Amino acid sequence: MAKQTITVIKGDGIGPSIIDSALEILKAAGCDFDYEFVDAGLAALEKTGELLPQETIDTIAKNKITLKGPLTTPVGEGFTSINVTLRKQFGLYANVRPVKSFIGTKARYDDIDIITIRENTQGMYSGAGQIVSEDGNQAEAKSIITREGAEKIRNICIRACCT
Repeated sequence: MAKQTITVIKGDGIGPSIIDSALEILKAAGCDFDYEFVDAGLAALEKTGELLPQETIDTIAKNKITLKGPLTTPVGEGFTSINVTLRKQFGLYANVRPVKSFIGTKARYDDIDIITIRENTQGMYSGAGQIVSEDGNQAEAKSIITREGAEKIRNICIRACCT
């Protein structure tokens, strides 16, 4: 059986340090993956003139698993958020964040078991109607939520709560 190949995007700012640590943890845990490194964000912009090169998108699609560090989208220069672009490209519409207490760990509260689920491509992430006043003192955006998008999140919530 072939080893799983994971696409790795180190990212910008603290991203490379975070990803290097994550790779060390995977190695220490005995995970035997192959890694294919690609660029996105400022590193890609410097090399290719694009924040999200087609090669990066193709590699993510091919490997189906990606380890991604934080990415910078330049502000006020007409660029679309790289994170939102990736979410829309690959249908990553739900941000699912489970939080669970572990026995033997020190925490403010015991017996925590919470799942937060947020829609990641609609609402304020839709990018619709974004306007900034000429003086830069006011911003406006439309929040668009479709029935289909809301029902997909509802269904994830039902599955999360009933399993």
